[in-house]
Amino acid sequence: MGSTAGLRERKKAETRQAVHEAALRLTIEHGLDNVTVEAIADAANISRRTFSNYFDGKEDALLYGDEARLDGLVLRVREQPEGWTAWQALREALQSLYAETGGPDREWHLRARLAMRHPSLLARQLAGRVRLEHELSRAVAGRGLPDDVGPELITAAFLAAMRIATQRWCAGPETRSLEELMTLALDEIARPFT
Repeated sequence: MGSTAGLRERKKAETRQAVHEAALRLTIEHGLDNVTVEAIADAANISRRTFSNYFDGKEDALLYGDEARLDGLVLRVREQPEGWTAWQALREALQSLYAETGGPDREWHLRARLAMRHPSLLARQLAGRVRLEHELSRAVAGRGLPDDVGPELITAAFLAAMRIATQRWCAGPETRSLEELMTLALDEIARPFT
């Protein structure tokens, strides 16, 4: 029974990934406004109904990679040693995520640039960030926090540094990696907390 459930979950994850990749490819080729859910479903070799079992719309399918990566960040924060401060746990979780995934890839860059150009994607991405902020705040609550600084402030500062670094990375001919830019932004913002 356990191996059947494991196989089923792997199949679901593979389908989600295939739909995400189809959505990204079609959006790059044709533009977001010219891509339909039906076209994405066809490209992923699934039915429209199956698409709806996995995603609410094309924006969700397109941003799935971001959601998966951010969920991984929350999990890694929770796994950090108990004696670590909130800031240490957040920084180490991010480094751990980069070490496992190899850092941001072309897809991440494309999704970030698409979101900056399309209000519907940006709105979905921002909604995901609000959820992430809430989850990260819960994950760091109770860790060594400076006086009068709650987990929401630490988390908001951390996410602001990530957002600014990502915007710089996507804006133009940046020679530094996103990881380098995030490290610089996090170092700068951490000064009051360390």
